[in-house]
Amino acid sequence: MEKLSAEEVDELKAQLSPEQYRICYEEGTECAFSGEYFDSKGKGINHCVCCATPLFNSETKFDSGTGWPSYFQPYTDDCIECLTDNKLGMTRTEVRCFRCGSHLGHVFPDGPPPTGKRYCINSLALNFIPE
Repeated sequence: MEKLSAEEVDELKAQLSPEQYRICYEEGTECAFSGEYFDSKGKGINHCVCCATPLFNSETKFDSGTGWPSYFQPYTDDCIECLTDNKLGMTRTEVRCFRCGSHLGHVFPDGPPPTGKRYCINSLALNFIPE
């Protein structure tokens, strides 16, 4: 998968709402239990709201009880990138869209089998496309 150029990313940023921009490009977080997709049960694929890259299949979604959409694996191994995040006085692993670099959320090692991972993702960073 090829990354977008800086110019292409700038064009995408201009199309976001102020809140989507805050989440995706200022590394914000939406309030727990407030996002459109935290408790959705539809079948389909969650795409990056910025560049439309497929990120998470609903088949990998689970109820983590955290108030954010949670998945145990990404759509493909190369659709996201994980970076060390030392903000807020703790070390976490940030999840970004590989293609456009938008902030999606964080991944934690307390998810269900088969991966044991919990990708905790902001609804505002996603666009759900039903099957």
